[in-house]
Amino acid sequence: MAFPTSVNDQITDAVTQSNVKVVGEAPAMALGSIYQSMAHSTGILFQNAVAAQQQQNTLTQAATNQGVMQIYSVDTTAAAGASEKVAQTGVADNLTSLLTVLSAFRQ
Repeated sequence: MAFPTSVNDQITDAVTQSNVKVVGEAPAMALGSIYQSMAHSTGILFQNAVAAQQQQNTLTQAATNQGVMQIYSVDTTAAAGASEKVAQTGVADNLTSLLTVLSAFRQ
């Protein structure tokens, strides 16, 4: 019991009990708030991951489409000749040239 005041003791006890209840519930309320914030942040994290994955899939499809368009737009005969000149892989042409040079030395 509190020391005598002009307020009724029952009112003082009720206010004190109310304050004790609020102070006692504060840690649980704080943890509940933290858990809600963590759940919300995790939800946003997964939403961002899904959005990034969708954007990556769109970019992959666009790049594949561009590659296929380039492949189909190249003339195959011209491309084969150009790649042979660049890579110098014309083995048959090289052998023919070598045979021509060797036969010239025999005469």
